[in-house]
Amino acid sequence: MVTHRLRITRQLEALVGERHPETSPRALQKTAHYLATQFAKSGWVIDGQLVSAWDKIYRNVVAIKYPDKPGRGGELPPLLIGAHYDTVSGSPGADDNASGLVVLLEVAARLRARSLARPIWLVAFCLEEQDRLGSQAFVSRLNAERRELAGAIILECVGFARSEAGTQQAPPSVPIAVPTQGDFLAIVGNESSRSLVLQLEQEARRQAARLKPLSLVVPGRGEAMPHTRRSDHASFWDAGYPAVVLTDTANFRNPHYHRATDTVATLNLEFLSDVAAMVTATAIQIAGVRP
Repeated sequence: MVTHRLRITRQLEALVGERHPETSPRALQKTAHYLATQFAKSGWVIDGQLVSAWDKIYRNVVAIKYPDKPGRGGELPPLLIGAHYDTVSGSPGADDNASGLVVLLEVAARLRARSLARPIWLVAFCLEEQDRLGSQAFVSRLNAERRELAGAIILECVGFARSEAGTQQAPPSVPIAVPTQGDFLAIVGNESSRSLVLQLEQEARRQAARLKPLSLVVPGRGEAMPHTRRSDHASFWDAGYPAVVLTDTANFRNPHYHRATDTVATLNLEFLSDVAAMVTATAIQIAGVRP
């Protein structure tokens, strides 16, 4: 656990800082390079996708771990775990979304020596803050190649937690009771991803009771509840892929959301580490070889 905490702290310190396509393009590029390098150090195969926007080229960073022994029936559809690496202008983006990137890097490190039954893709999306351009391009390619997915788990702000009463607000139109303490992990999917929602909830309770998972399954593509569509999972919903977002609920809890004060010092590293453990365990359940 100490090793995990030290690694998480080190990764956060390397990642936090404005990463915006207009106001800090070099930092955005450096972050993509850093992520690819870290995935490679954990033994994952590095791939990528170029994304064109505003007459410039950006990059989705993709890391792949293949099965040791592909099945006779061919390769099973991959499990995708993703998080965006860009920020809004003026914010160092610790919670939004260095926290999600750290979970990706932790999954890569913790699964390094694990045998898999199906591929796992770890994807760092660009331009989420710009109408999800990175994930939209990625999903378009999946459709063009007629690729299937076992599911997509999207990480969006997973490092801020407070146990005091009154630290959590309920998003409008959400049809479930939302605690007033901001110390739970929200798990949001749609009907086509209901089984993935349940699996993530089970692993959250099994791995770390401190996460206090709160699940919500929305109809359709979440059109009736726009706040449930505010990350890259919506790109997958729109294309008919099962996808779930894990989140601390962003601005409904975190007063530093999209501000200059979204720094490492505001994060709850124990909560973040628990999210990493839960996502890793879920990945093993879905894609790992049973012992």
